Amino acid sequence: MKPSRTAIVTGASTGIGRGIALKLAAGGCDLFISHLNEPEQAEEVAREIDRIHSRRCVVFQGDLCLAETAEQLVERALEHFTVIDVLVNNAGITRMGKMTEFTRETIDQLYQLNYRAPMLLTGLVANHMIRKQVKGSILYTTSSRGTRAYPADAIYGGLKGALDRSVQSIALELAPYGIRVNAIAPGAIRVRPATGHHEKLGSRIPLGRMGLPSDIGSAAAFLCSDEASYITGITLRVDGGLILPGMPESLNVDPDNIWGKIN
Repeated sequence: MKPSRTAIVTGASTGIGRGIALKLAAGGCDLFISHLNEPEQAEEVAREIDRIHSRRCVVFQGDLCLAETAEQLVERALEHFTVIDVLVNNAGITRMGKMTEFTRETIDQLYQLNYRAPMLLTGLVANHMIRKQVKGSILYTTSSRGTRAYPADAIYGGLKGALDRSVQSIALELAPYGIRVNAIAPGAIRVRPATGHHEKLGSRIPLGRMGLPSDIGSAAAFLCSDEASYITGITLRVDGGLILPGMPESLNVDPDNIWGKIN
């Protein structure tokens, strides 16, 4: 029997992060998951991982917009687990708006959580992996918006594109140590109960539906597994064909219609 691995997943109390944590647990990982302010949901994820997959899951609460939280997170993880095999940089926020209306505070928040925090965590975990000679896996949740521009996403989409580009350089740097570095770019993922809007949007995506957190989780579990041992430096789009030519665009910046206008 293969020894269990330990995975850190940030932003794992709900949505995509939860889907990733559950799929990694199903694949035999113990988990260290973080959240900002959803303790009940995070503890429920931990209970589900224990109940269904019989894997250990430790919950950490902290604000990754603060630089010092990254170091605290890794230190706490190593208090519970001897080795970190997988890091999934998933925590993030979405803020859409006109470039002429963004405040400095909003831009700082987007940068701190969506880009700086993953970079800080990557440096800390990569150093640990190198010291322990762990041939690990580091993964980032980016976005289809990092590849294709939409109205109102200049900051959010730009930072996701920056992550995609950084993945390539980090992969080159860490490859000699056997550490693989990749990203997943989700498209329109339904993280709340379905509504009429979700159904209409899903019908316009080439594969005919919106994605689910489990779709991203399955992709993450694959990229972090030995089955992907020869894959590094890529961004895997998991979007049902969302950004293929033919998906209508829109100038509508309503938060409920950010993937294009529904007629």
